[in-house]
Amino acid sequence: MGIYKHLFFDLDHTLWDFEKNSAQAMRNIFADLLAPRMKVPFEVFHEAYVEVNDRWWDAYRNELVSKEDLRVGRFSESMQRFGLVDLILADEVATAYTDIGPYMPHLHEGAHEVLHELGERGYIMHIITNGFEEVQHIKLRESDLKKYFIEIITSEEAGAKKPDPIIFEHAFKRSRADASESLMVGDSMGADIHGAMKVGMDQAYFNPKGIPHTESPTYEVKALKELLGIL
Repeated sequence: MGIYKHLFFDLDHTLWDFEKNSAQAMRNIFADLLAPRMKVPFEVFHEAYVEVNDRWWDAYRNELVSKEDLRVGRFSESMQRFGLVDLILADEVATAYTDIGPYMPHLHEGAHEVLHELGERGYIMHIITNGFEEVQHIKLRESDLKKYFIEIITSEEAGAKKPDPIIFEHAFKRSRADASESLMVGDSMGADIHGAMKVGMDQAYFNPKGIPHTESPTYEVKALKELLGIL
C-alpha cells in the first residue's frame, strides 16, 4: 500500500464535476427565472456568472464575506451586470440553485472506479471540503460517493476553511491520522495543496486542464486514474 494509509480528497472540482453540474443547474434556473427578464443568451450570462462566482468564493475563503453574502451576492451581482436589479429575485435564484445544484449527477471521469480500487487496496479515505455542510452531504449521497469515505470534514463543521491548518488538524483528529501517513488530493493549489503543505502532508495536485504553475506539489495528475499509478 506504500507510505500512505489515509487519503483525503477535495470534493468540488476534484471528484464532483462542479463546472458541468453548475452549468446544468444554472441553465435550468435561467430558463425558468431569468430569461423572461433578460435579453441575453444563457451562454453570455453564464460566462459572467462564472467569473463573479469565482471571485465571491475567493472572498468567502478569505473571510471577507459571509455564507449568506456569498449565497445571494454572486447572483445579484451577475444579474446587475445585465441591468437586472432585484434582490428578491436574486434570493429566489440562490434558493433554486441550492435546491437543484447538489442533485446534478456528473463526476470527473473515473471517480467511482478509482475510489473503488483504492478502497480495495486498503486505503482509508476521507473528504475535506470548503463547501456548505448541508449541500456537500447531498452531493455525496446523490452521486453515490459517500460509501467510499469514513470522515466527511466540512469547513463549517471544522470552523475553518482550507488552506487554514485548523481544518487539516481537525481532520487528523477526526480520522486518527497523522500527516506523515496521509495524502491530500485536490484541484486547488491555494486551498488544497498549500493547505496540506502547511501541515506537512504530501499532496496530489489534480490539474486536468494543465494549468501552468511554478509550485512543486508531491505529485501532479491530469486524470484521476493516474492516482492508481502513484498509490
